[in-house]
Amino acid sequence: MKSRIVSFVCAMSLLAVIATQAQQSPAPRYAVIDLGTLPGGNFSQPFVINDGDVVSGSSSLPNNTQQAVLWNRGQITQLGTLGGPDSIAFSVNVFGLAAGEAETSASDPNGEDFCGFGTHLICLPVLWNGGGANPLPTLGGNNGVANRNNDLGVAVGWAETSAHDPACPPPQTLQFKPVAWAHGAAMELPTDGGDPDGIALSLNDYGQVVGGSGICVAFNQNLLFSLQSVHALLWQNGRLVDLGNLGGKTGQAIGNLAFGINNRAQVVGVSDLPGDTTSHAFLWTAATGMRDLGTLPGDVASLAISINDPGMVVGLSIDASGNTRAVIWRGGIPIDLNTLIEPSSPLYLLTSCGINARGEITGLGITSSGEVHTYRAIPI
Repeated sequence: MKSRIVSFVCAMSLLAVIATQAQQSPAPRYAVIDLGTLPGGNFSQPFVINDGDVVSGSSSLPNNTQQAVLWNRGQITQLGTLGGPDSIAFSVNVFGLAAGEAETSASDPNGEDFCGFGTHLICLPVLWNGGGANPLPTLGGNNGVANRNNDLGVAVGWAETSAHDPACPPPQTLQFKPVAWAHGAAMELPTDGGDPDGIALSLNDYGQVVGGSGICVAFNQNLLFSLQSVHALLWQNGRLVDLGNLGGKTGQAIGNLAFGINNRAQVVGVSDLPGDTTSHAFLWTAATGMRDLGTLPGDVASLAISINDPGMVVGLSIDASGNTRAVIWRGGIPIDLNTLIEPSSPLYLLTSCGINARGEITGLGITSSGEVHTYRAIPI
C-alpha cells in the first residue's frame, strides 16, 4: 500500500521572530476529524489541505486499488483515472483544480512501474477540473507525475524524457526531469551540475519552485519516487539555487530535498547530516540559509513537509525503530501533535502532510483497529 512518510527576516532571524511569538501565545489544541475512506476501503492518505479546507489524496477500494479523492465538508469525492485502476491527487488549489497521477489501461512499453502501483501500466501527470481527468504532456517519455499546482493554474512535478538512464535499476529505464506545466505545455527545469534526474515537489503563487536532483534508484514506497536526491533546489526567476545541506553530501539517508515553499519564499524539507546516515528537517530562507529544525526528543530523524504563509511548519519525526509521529514546529521547537489533540481523538497521528493559512493540518493517523486514515486537525 502506498503511503508517504510519503508536501519550514529581518533584523533578526526568522526562528528568533517565531520564538518571540511562541513565548506570547501557547500552542493551540486541535480537534481531530477522521476523514475516512471510500466505501469498502481500509486505507487513505492525504497530501494537501487548501485554504478552503479541501483535502487532496487517495483512498483504497475493496480490491486494494488506489483512487484519487477530495474531501470537502464531510464528503469524499472520487476523481477517477485515465482508464487504469489507480490514481492519486497530490494537490488541490483554492478553485478545486486537483493535480496528481493516473494510470492508463496501456502497459508501459519498457515494463516500467513509474508510479509504483505494481501494475506496470503507463502513469501520466493529470489535472482534474470537475470534468474528468486531463492528462498533461511528458518530456518525450511515457510517464510523469504532477505533484503540486498553485492558484494561478501552474503545476509542477517530474516526467520522463526519451533518454535512457543506465544508472536506473530495473524496471526503471528512462531518465526523468523536473517539470512545470502552464497552459498545457511542459517546461523542463534544470538539475544541479551533472545530476541526471530530478523532481519538482512544490511551488508558490509567485512561480518559485522547489524540489531536488540526484541519481535514479529503486522506487521508494514511502517517498513515492525513484530519486536519491543529492541537492535540495529552488528554481526562481529563471535560475537554479542550490539550498545547501546540513552536512550530508550523497543523499544516501533520506536525501537533500525541498518539500514545500510558501508565498514568503520560506522553504522546508529534509537534509542528511554528516556521515549520511540520518536526516533532519530544515527551514531555509535567503537571509539565513538552511537551519536544522531537529527532531522530537529521543528520535533519530525528521522531515518538514509543508509551511503555510504565517510560517507554521509541519512534518514528522522518526524514532530508531522507524515509528513516526506527527510534528508541528513552533519557535523552532518540534512538538508532538498528539500532545495537542483532545483525549477523545479517533486517531493517533503519524504524520503531518499539509497545513493551510488558518493552521488546519492534514496527515496520516491510525485507528484503534490499526487502519491508516486521513485526518483533519482543526485549531481550537
